[in-house]
Amino acid sequence: MKSSWRGLWNFFGGLAILFALWWIGGYFISINPSTTHFAAFGPIPTFQAFPELWSSGTIQKAVMASGYRLGGGLGIAIILGVPIGILMGRSKRFREMSNSPFQFLRMISPLAWMPLAVIVFATWNQSIIFLIAIASVWPVAFSTAAGLAKVDPAWFKVARNLGAKPWQLLTKIIMPAISFDIFTGIRLALGVAWIVLVPAEYLGVTSGLGYSIEDARETLSYNSLTAIVLVIGVLGYLLDSSCVFLIKRFSWHRAG
Repeated sequence: MKSSWRGLWNFFGGLAILFALWWIGGYFISINPSTTHFAAFGPIPTFQAFPELWSSGTIQKAVMASGYRLGGGLGIAIILGVPIGILMGRSKRFREMSNSPFQFLRMISPLAWMPLAVIVFATWNQSIIFLIAIASVWPVAFSTAAGLAKVDPAWFKVARNLGAKPWQLLTKIIMPAISFDIFTGIRLALGVAWIVLVPAEYLGVTSGLGYSIEDARETLSYNSLTAIVLVIGVLGYLLDSSCVFLIKRFSWHRAG
């Protein structure tokens, strides 16, 4: 109980400090004649913008559009990353041959693929999903491989001696043993995907959180801009917290 109260105190205390710093910054902006036209960046104008953005459906439409792209890209990254990671962890030859090209591709900025994605894919949605997938596949793959490398080889010998088939090795030993690492990789991938999503939506599309920020900037609606930024922060925090819950709930490990 004491630990729970301490956690709540730290949570709300940290937010209060952040809000106070934001308010102080907004106050100094508003009293400076050269920056007073940016006063809408302050907390009070920002919170006043939420009812209008919600009643007009701007927030809901932006979240749905961005959520679709994020889910598609992250889903592809998981579908590809987990098998690749298992291959890297189980096959020394595959790991040695793939390490150089994978590291090379991993170090290319995801947004650098934008011109190529626009040429290859028919729609902007497909291009953004591709960018998210290519950015987030590597944390999943390398985390999965690292988790499998830590599994005791004796487990596989015992399972084979007991007549386990490859599918049983995968479902009964490999997946349960590396679930913590897979979920950790997904958590890292989600952070990368969330960062890539917003700038990718600055170009071409007419929906999503990134587009809403760009639209607010073009129309000088600074309070709406910071309101959308807050929405991005809250959603990102909730998504990350969901990953932490999955790590604690479905893995053999128990995070502290």
